[in-house]
Amino acid sequence: MIAEKPDITSLRIDRSDPATVPPRRVPWKYIIPVGALLLIIPAFLSLRGALSTAVEVETTTATLTSPSQANSVLAANGYVVAQRKAAVASKGTGRLVYLGVEEGDKVRKGEIIARLDDQDMVAALAKAKADLQVARADSFGTRNTLDRTRTLFASKLASQADLDAAEAQHLKVRANISSAHASVEQAEVAMEYTRIRAPFDGTVLTKDADVGEVVAPFASSANSRGAVVSMADMGSLQVEADVSESNITRVRVGQPCEITLDAYPDMRYRGTVHKIVPTADRAKATVMTKVAFRQLDERVLPDMSAKVAFLGGELSDSAASAPAKLTVPSTAITERDGKQVVFTVREGIATETPVRTGERLGTQTVVSQGLTQGETVVNRPPATLSGGAKVKTK
Repeated sequence: MIAEKPDITSLRIDRSDPATVPPRRVPWKYIIPVGALLLIIPAFLSLRGALSTAVEVETTTATLTSPSQANSVLAANGYVVAQRKAAVASKGTGRLVYLGVEEGDKVRKGEIIARLDDQDMVAALAKAKADLQVARADSFGTRNTLDRTRTLFASKLASQADLDAAEAQHLKVRANISSAHASVEQAEVAMEYTRIRAPFDGTVLTKDADVGEVVAPFASSANSRGAVVSMADMGSLQVEADVSESNITRVRVGQPCEITLDAYPDMRYRGTVHKIVPTADRAKATVMTKVAFRQLDERVLPDMSAKVAFLGGELSDSAASAPAKLTVPSTAITERDGKQVVFTVREGIATETPVRTGERLGTQTVVSQGLTQGETVVNRPPATLSGGAKVKTK
């Protein structure tokens, strides 16, 4: 029996079923441009932000200001400088065998603070003293000879030549005694050169040599030291501040001042203009002004940075002791959307910061909320400046 062939004419592919429809492939000619566009757009936006023009602004700092500074007519920066300072060295050359001080020690005038090797000086002094003894002994002999010769000459038993020779010999020995005295003094002076003494009452600031090193005047050798220690009279500390030539007329000798040290911003020291140096710095167009402290304490050290406020008049004790407050220049405060704000600057970006203000202290305004000490703010912000803008300092 022959099997019948199956009828396949009724078989059909149902293309309406999505599962049976093969996926359509997107041509590569579309994928590549779209991908490149997605990469270029963020890069362009980033580059545009980097190349955007920064607004040029003037900046200032939020600082602590005392009420007494409202009476200030001028402010200047400077440094604490000892007016009596010395690099103590030896006039002679030798090896340092003793150093009796270190940094911070207080010394008295004439106190021995170091000694050099003096063995050769001791020997020279001993020889000079021995030569003096020899000269004195010779003087004793020539004196007796002169007396005897005068007696014999009076008795006509000695000639005038004998008397002249005895007197000449005695004068020569006396001159030798004077020379021996001078040699002893010279040796004593040379011995004193090996003893390094404090030239005045003061405090040792630095130790410039150690035991065993060679000390020489003016450090004449590459391996020698010129100074042993440097010291200063801490009672002579003053602030040396540079005042611009255009403002020097506001400063006078005896004018009251207020001094603030950067190391202790909460401390204020009362001072007085001690001297206006009668010469100007041509390069900086400034005149140096020396301000003396009325009262000093151990916290004030040489080379500290200081700010000086030159006051228009003498302060009362209550004003001088009033606590300092956080302030910014009044010109740094502006108004945005009905609120008082300042623009703080961090990493070249201006940030709009609302603040609460208080009373005015001269050209400054007290900020009671919104800022901290030391923050950088924009002074005289342009009307077009907004938060998030890039800025650069003039």
